[in-house]
Parts: sequence; C-alpha cells; structure tokens
Amino acid sequence: MLVIALALFLPAGSLAFWQAWVYLAVFAGSTILITGYLFRHDPELLARRVRGGPAAETQKSQQIIQSLASLFFIAMFIVPGLDYRFNWSDIPPAASLIADGFVALGFYIVFLVFRGNTYTSATIEVAEEQKVIITGPYRIVRHPMYAGAFLLVMATPLALGSWAAAPLPVPLVLVIILRLLDEEKYLSQNLKGYREYCLNVPYRIIPRVW
Repeated sequence: MLVIALALFLPAGSLAFWQAWVYLAVFAGSTILITGYLFRHDPELLARRVRGGPAAETQKSQQIIQSLASLFFIAMFIVPGLDYRFNWSDIPPAASLIADGFVALGFYIVFLVFRGNTYTSATIEVAEEQKVIITGPYRIVRHPMYAGAFLLVMATPLALGSWAAAPLPVPLVLVIILRLLDEEKYLSQNLKGYREYCLNVPYRIIPRVW
C-alpha cells in the first residue's frame, strides 16, 4: 500500500488527489478484510500468498512475466498521478466512484476464489495433496481469480480519474493471459483431473466469450 500511495501522490505533487484517497481506501479495506479472513480461517493459504513475486517463481518464463506485470502495475498508478498534476482528464466524480465499486467487486471475486480453493498459491505449483476444484466460481470459469483481477485493473484508471491511464491495463492483462496459458499447460501435465475439468468448463475468464 505504501508503494501504491507513493506511486500516486509523488507524481501528483499533492495530497489533494481525492480519487487516490478513495481508491486507496477501497484497495486497503478489501485487502485487510481478505487477509483477516485468511488469517482466521486458512492461515496456510495466507502463507502461500505472501510468498509471491518474481523471485518466488521456479520457472524462468514466469519470473519474466511476473516482473513485467509488476512494472505495468506500478505504471497504472504513476500516470494517473501525472494526470492529476497536469489536469489532462475531466472525469465526473460519480464515474470514478462507480469504478471504485467495480474495484471492490473484483476483490470480492478474488475473495470467493480464496474461500473456495485453499490451493490458490501465488506461484505456479501443485501441492502434494492438491485436487481440482469444481465448486463456487470454478463452475463458471477456469480462472475466476484472474477474472476478478481483470475487473479490478480495468476499473482502476477510471477510479483514479484518468483517461490517460486507460490503455495501461491492456499490457498488464496481456501479461496475465500469458501467465494463465503457461499455468494451464503446467496444470494439465501435473494436476490429475485438470484436463477433464477443462473439457467440462470451457471458458477461461469470461463466460461465453473466452
């Protein structure tokens, strides 16, 4: 949260960037609630989640993908800060607040994934006792956590009042898709029953689309 706050307020050159404060409140509030739930109900999953990042990946391709994702993620906050400083965009406050609602919805989808799948590691791996999850959001799409993440990042520029940042989620989404395809290949080879699951649930992210 400190890194995101610095990426927003330093380029903005002002603490009066109200869209950033609202976004941070939604982001931090959602993160704290999810972390609190995991701390109480699934501490092992929480431990696996905090071991994420490029250095935690065992595959070189995933290290590169995670590094690129981190760069694009930070850029998604720097540009809105610059936008605020130089007044490039004029987005109605109501539109930003509605986008904050979609950010919260993205976090809620991620929470449903954590609640239903204790094997949701931050790295691509298969635990010794892991099994294919077919309940909850996994009945609809194969990668519901990425679906929630996509919604979150796509709503972020509007939530921060920046048209200039609107294209930035696109490269981040493309990088995540590369990770998703690599993950599916790994799971098909290493997780029993995953290929059959893919046949039963044909959509990866968006029902009836892809």
